[in-house]
Amino acid sequence: MSRHRVSRHQIRRNARRMRRYGVQPVGMIDDLEFAPLFIAGIARLAWRYRSELAPFTIATSVLLGGMILRHWFPEWWPTVLIITIMLVGVLVVWGRWVNLPRPIERGYAAFTTAFAGTWLTLAAYHGPFTAPLPAVLGIGTFLLAVPWWAHRRRRARVRVERTLAAWPDIAQAVGLAGSRVQSAIVDLWGYRFRLGLGLGQTVEDAVSSVPRLESALGTARGGVRVQPVASKQANRADVRVIETDPHADAIAWPGPSITSITQPAKLGLFEDGNPVRVPLLRRHALFAGMSGAGKSGGVNVLLGDLTACQDVILWAIDLKRGMELQPWASCIDRLATTPQEAEALLADAVVILDGRADDLTMRGERVWEPSPERPALIIIVDEYAELASEAPRAIDYADSIARRGRAPAVNLIAATQRPSKDAMGKSAIRSQMDVRLCFRVREPRDGDLILGQGMVKAGWQPHKLDAPGKFLISSPEHDIPRRARTYLLDDEGVRATAEQHAVVRPVLDEVSAQALERAADTSAPLPRPTVKPSPRHARDNAVREAEEALAAALRQAPGDGVSIGDLMRATGMRRTWVYQRLQDLGRARQVEQVTRGRWRALPEIHDP
Repeated sequence: MSRHRVSRHQIRRNARRMRRYGVQPVGMIDDLEFAPLFIAGIARLAWRYRSELAPFTIATSVLLGGMILRHWFPEWWPTVLIITIMLVGVLVVWGRWVNLPRPIERGYAAFTTAFAGTWLTLAAYHGPFTAPLPAVLGIGTFLLAVPWWAHRRRRARVRVERTLAAWPDIAQAVGLAGSRVQSAIVDLWGYRFRLGLGLGQTVEDAVSSVPRLESALGTARGGVRVQPVASKQANRADVRVIETDPHADAIAWPGPSITSITQPAKLGLFEDGNPVRVPLLRRHALFAGMSGAGKSGGVNVLLGDLTACQDVILWAIDLKRGMELQPWASCIDRLATTPQEAEALLADAVVILDGRADDLTMRGERVWEPSPERPALIIIVDEYAELASEAPRAIDYADSIARRGRAPAVNLIAATQRPSKDAMGKSAIRSQMDVRLCFRVREPRDGDLILGQGMVKAGWQPHKLDAPGKFLISSPEHDIPRRARTYLLDDEGVRATAEQHAVVRPVLDEVSAQALERAADTSAPLPRPTVKPSPRHARDNAVREAEEALAAALRQAPGDGVSIGDLMRATGMRRTWVYQRLQDLGRARQVEQVTRGRWRALPEIHDP
């Protein structure tokens, strides 16, 4: 052993002397000690570049196969031809199951198989060295190798394999010594690999090593994601490396994904292309993030889905005087734009909640099952912090809804910039929000406020989101930090969607309507302490004025009609009242529906 080390030392010293005097060294394989090193070096190079050498390896195997068939099994040439035809058919039809998802890839594999099988058939029948079979094999190998060498996914997979081959050194440098790569998959935007952690290491250790991993793997800042595995094994972690951001551009809204609140709504796409689906029935939701992070866009996408459901009544509070939610007014049964209106709306929601609870008790049922005749009630509150500061007594009603609204299907969806204790009012409201969408925040502690204490340390890092519309979602179905992006629903899309869905909106169910009437007619103190019921004659005058305004708006409508939203603004009444009055006038042949959601007066209309 010592003699071998001395010999290697002498070889290096002699090489330095030869370079010093300008002599070019020549390696000879006749040295019994040098030959194994030379052969091992060639073997290592061949293994390292095995992907690039694959066409020549296959061609050599085909040549050897042809020689064997010709020498020992020349009569097998029909069998080889039949097997070739069967393999080509299998690759064309079922190639996607063997990691050939694209048609062009399946076509390439089928053509290569057909070429090799046909050449083997001819080699078995005529002999592999019969002209022009050798030339055909050589030229065909080179031509078929060009697409293989140029294939993007193959080159990416080779690059990933060579990068991960150095994982022991990388793990030592980033503080994860003892971890190992178990598997790797290359996709359109980068690659991901399963990491087996060393003894005593946790996913949190891998998360804290993300900046060092980005440096060691040569990615851009924010290009590495670390998350627990779906099986919840403590000594496993999934590492995803993003080379091309799939969310670099906005994603156009494809249209409503649900027709019932009982179905999970699709809010956007994850980075791997899977949809972000979340059930909203009997759940409260929170949309939070800094100004300009995309909360309003996320709420618009949600409204695009909810307005398509015929088993949902929508109420809304927008204390920006309706700037955000007014475009949806034709689909919203009741819209509050002032603190007083917001307080009255939430008080009525509590009345409905109690009425539904009484009805469920009489029926002997535990939960309110939504249907077009008995719809769920969802209350959307934009900028919840303004509600807490300008209408503090409304928070009591919101707190009651948050605690008791699940079974009667009366739910809250709140949007705010920073859900602190002061902004959210009662702590019960935030704790009852089991669906949370966190858009970009300014500081890590804001992420803990939105998602829960300790979530940032566990890998939920919304402060690293780098574009409007990107978010993290935490819900019973989504307990692993995965970046997603909402769809883009622009102002024109909101207007068109609202007009299309306005005609399919349901009316308030009889149980809820009767509960509101009883609360309005009783002389006992109302649940809303600052709002007193108007005298009946005053209500009659208000209804008469609204009917006159409705008739005037219909007479003055342009040729393409007027929308329900415009009629709501003209009369000052709810969408349900306007829509019901239009139905009555239509049965009396006084108005007609020009297009979906647009109405105009017939020539013979008279004042109702």
